[in-house]
Amino acid sequence: MTAAGEKIADAVLLMGPTCSGKTALALTLAARFPVEIVSVDSAQVYRGMNVGTAKPSREVLEAVPHHLVDVCDPTESYSAGRFRRDALELVAEIRARGRVPLLVGGTMLYFRALTRGIAPLPEADAGVRARIDAEAHELGWPALHARLSANDPGAAARIRPADGQRIQRALEVLELTGRRLSDLQKLAQPASLSLAAFALLPVDRQELYRRIDLRFLGMMQEGFLEEVRSLRARGDLHPGLSSMRSVGYRQLWAHLAGEHDLEAAVATGQRATRNLAKRQLTWLNADPSAHWLRSLEDQELAPIFGAVASASAG
Repeated sequence: MTAAGEKIADAVLLMGPTCSGKTALALTLAARFPVEIVSVDSAQVYRGMNVGTAKPSREVLEAVPHHLVDVCDPTESYSAGRFRRDALELVAEIRARGRVPLLVGGTMLYFRALTRGIAPLPEADAGVRARIDAEAHELGWPALHARLSANDPGAAARIRPADGQRIQRALEVLELTGRRLSDLQKLAQPASLSLAAFALLPVDRQELYRRIDLRFLGMMQEGFLEEVRSLRARGDLHPGLSSMRSVGYRQLWAHLAGEHDLEAAVATGQRATRNLAKRQLTWLNADPSAHWLRSLEDQELAPIFGAVASASAG
């Protein structure tokens, strides 16, 4: 990956934790430069999931070209590998139009798949996943994490004992291929792109957490519960799907299933969103290639303005 300012970038990356102001900055850049926004968000890809993903409004989507929003049904699985393929194609297409690809979001696994490449992993197997889910329901995810530790200690060291989705995937890969996920990941090849990477990192974490809590309450007022109720009423969705595991959706689904009262579900959803932000910040702090933006002041934003201007001129 190319550091900001060294050469003209093929694309500009704008990363950051949830609720940090990425969307506002992206729209500011779109008002000044010929950019097209590529969403790097594992939940905004799903149709019908609008309120809880803070998806851009219809007016914004019509005013500024957006990609990888509403590209699949919640019954589908949208993987990091699929994102990488889609993103690479979009970068080439947008550059061919003489415009700048601006990749914006907080799904750090997708950014890593783009920049560092992705391992040759098998497609998801519904039968294997269902069996692992059943075992987790009986034994708990920490027990399955212990099993993973015995068989793939490298992968287990990077996965929290309560992170069911990643534990499931690591065990699934082991069963389907007979090889450890940590070994396969070493086979990834980075993209042959020049990328200018920026991370919007808030100085005050407590203020970020306050904004997260307020935004969750705002989404509730905008109809988040009704959105989840409508998704649940379809009859073809269930809590095991990647889409329904998204933060906020998982907690409200559990409320509608009678597991929690609404107040507890909201509090749990807020806490889960704060924890997501913590994980995003951990990823970003470990990325030496990203130029940190500490505020939305113009002086602080000069590096990303310069990178986009150079890319648009090139």
